[in-house]
Amino acid sequence: MTTPGTTPEEIVAALTLEQKAGLTSGADFWTTKDVPGVPSIMLTDGPHGVRKQDAASDHLGLAGSVPATCFPPAVALGSSFDAELLVRVGVALGEEARAESVGVLLGPGINIKRSPLCGRNFEYLSEDPLLSGVLGAALVNGLQSQGVGGSLKHFAANNQETDRMRVSADIDERPLREIYLRGFQRVVQDAQPWTVMCSYNRINGVYASQDPWLLTSVLRNEWGFKGLVVSDWGAVVDRVASLSAGLDLEMPSSSGRTDAELVAAVKAGTLDEAVLNTAAARVAELVAKAVAGADPCTSYDVEGHNTLAREAAAASIVLLKNDGVLPLAVDAKVAVIGHIAQNPRYQGAGSSQINPTKLENALAEIRALTGTEIPFAAGYGEDGASTAGQKAEAVSAASAAETVLLFLGVPASQESEGFDRADIELPAAQLELLDAVLAANPRTVVILSNGGVVRLSAFAGRVPAIVEGWLLGQAGGGAIAQVLYGAVNPSGRLAETIPVRLQDTAAYGNFPGEHGHVRYGEGLLVGYRWYDARDMDVSFPFGHGLSYTTFEYSDASAVTDDAGITVTLTLTNSGGRDGAEVVQVYTGLAGSAVSRAPRELKGFAKVHLAAGASQRVQLRVRREDLAYWDTRVSAWTVESGNYTVEVGASSRDIRASLAVDVAGEPIRVPLSVNSSIGEVMAHPVAGPIIAAAMGSGSNAGLMSDPSVMKMLASAPIGRMMGFPGSGVEPEQLEQLLAAANAG
Repeated sequence: MTTPGTTPEEIVAALTLEQKAGLTSGADFWTTKDVPGVPSIMLTDGPHGVRKQDAASDHLGLAGSVPATCFPPAVALGSSFDAELLVRVGVALGEEARAESVGVLLGPGINIKRSPLCGRNFEYLSEDPLLSGVLGAALVNGLQSQGVGGSLKHFAANNQETDRMRVSADIDERPLREIYLRGFQRVVQDAQPWTVMCSYNRINGVYASQDPWLLTSVLRNEWGFKGLVVSDWGAVVDRVASLSAGLDLEMPSSSGRTDAELVAAVKAGTLDEAVLNTAAARVAELVAKAVAGADPCTSYDVEGHNTLAREAAAASIVLLKNDGVLPLAVDAKVAVIGHIAQNPRYQGAGSSQINPTKLENALAEIRALTGTEIPFAAGYGEDGASTAGQKAEAVSAASAAETVLLFLGVPASQESEGFDRADIELPAAQLELLDAVLAANPRTVVILSNGGVVRLSAFAGRVPAIVEGWLLGQAGGGAIAQVLYGAVNPSGRLAETIPVRLQDTAAYGNFPGEHGHVRYGEGLLVGYRWYDARDMDVSFPFGHGLSYTTFEYSDASAVTDDAGITVTLTLTNSGGRDGAEVVQVYTGLAGSAVSRAPRELKGFAKVHLAAGASQRVQLRVRREDLAYWDTRVSAWTVESGNYTVEVGASSRDIRASLAVDVAGEPIRVPLSVNSSIGEVMAHPVAGPIIAAAMGSGSNAGLMSDPSVMKMLASAPIGRMMGFPGSGVEPEQLEQLLAAANAG
């Protein structure tokens, strides 16, 4: 046990050099070392369940683990757009982790879905940093309320599996800050996770595990992170460099090899022992928090957690299309087709693979809900391939039904940690099956199971209804049955765009890179930002999702204050069923001085309303979320201007468009001889003097010619002032610029 009243620094001061080095690495695959005053604690995989291995240990989900609730993976939870729900899921995860004596659960993962090909997209929440940040913070807050630490991952720019342990994500400064780090910043500042896990990859050539800019300058000094930085399992390349950069705990154990490297570096004077002391104290502090939250006598409600898992799954299902076929009547004559209906794909493969406490399948749940032995045909096998006999059986079942429920999806072998997808297609045999079933019965509802988006453009126009079921966890079967039959009104919304084709995606041509580098050539235009900037057709847009009721937006208004923008509107459930709407707020700034997407998500709220009810809804847009990263001064900047504030049901279903004036922040960019004439002219001190000089003598009339001034605006002033007749000597210019910078 940790010694009561003893600070981590005091504990570390009493340790030997070797003990301090040992404290900053694992004892084995999942636990930290036990040293005097600091007991061992367990860290284990999440993020959507407790994967506590009970025999052999690995990080790829190969060995068995104790039973735990398999909640919906992040690909589904992101589509819930429901922060309150994710807090509750986090609480339940914390209860289970505590019951298994787990001190830190490794999650959530909030990396941006840069490309739909990323093999680990099922572990991530969204293509948008605000949505990822808000929902990630909710999960961490729920988890840590139970005395169990979160581990925010994978920090940072871990957006592919190809060459993931070496590849350099080469990203310009603005996209790195505004897209790939912004969600992490939100979670750190809103939830203070106990740990942040560094990623395997390099960022602009530097391994994340040994990047002092990332782990110290940004994470700690700028964002105020107070916790511990842990490596992804096997991410450390150079232990001494990592510790110096701000990585506190290497996992898993190196059997003492890298501990000895630290000891040798301290003795050689190449590593300051104070740096080691700081890291060891952070480990001791983490252990103290975990010990304080532990309860060896605790347990959890297995059935209650399954009920919550079903609720979360139902809230995450997205009704993409519905031409009046859904919801089904309980006595409707239906046939269920598809191997996945009976053998569900409910989670992805790899380190997040959970051993569920129970497992529902959609076929059994549909039969239980209707009280009928619904006809079933597999149609295809585990690998997605279909035999002639399976296809014939499916066509026969479809022909005899009024409505077909056709379950399609990506085989488990195509979606996993460790490799990326080759395409975004459903298996060819499944598409052929779909064609045959549609020919037999046009009234076919397609229900999807997939960890990343699939191309729907080949058939979306030919089927009356499409249900995006993602990977829904252990209770997904019941959730799908409830949504299909209207026991639950669907309320999920797309957290990522479904493109018409892979070639339309932002990273196409820049994924997964070559020769150890991947260029993020799309810059800021990731996901819906890309499609909107190009006015490009998509199959289904970001934020889209249908309901069995209808919602009307009215009386929208937006006002600004020092803290941001307050958007208020009246939302009315104008249909005949209770339901939930996700109100989304986007902002844009036409004529901005910097490149921007036409619209960016800046706020959202999930609002539950009874049929016929109305509610006044208020959403806050934080002022800091309006800022862009100004590369000239390396700081966040809110630009002055007349901002468009759009309120909508998706990024392309805008119900109200408003305008508000936002006062920006004055930016003083130091002037130099390399500053452009336009930049100098805009300066309050230097501008009038230069204007007077350029408008005198032989330059008279120059200032009054707009075309000449437009041409000169981008020219470096040091070069132009050196021309004969400029009216300004080099020495005068230097004095003028110095005076302007000092003013």
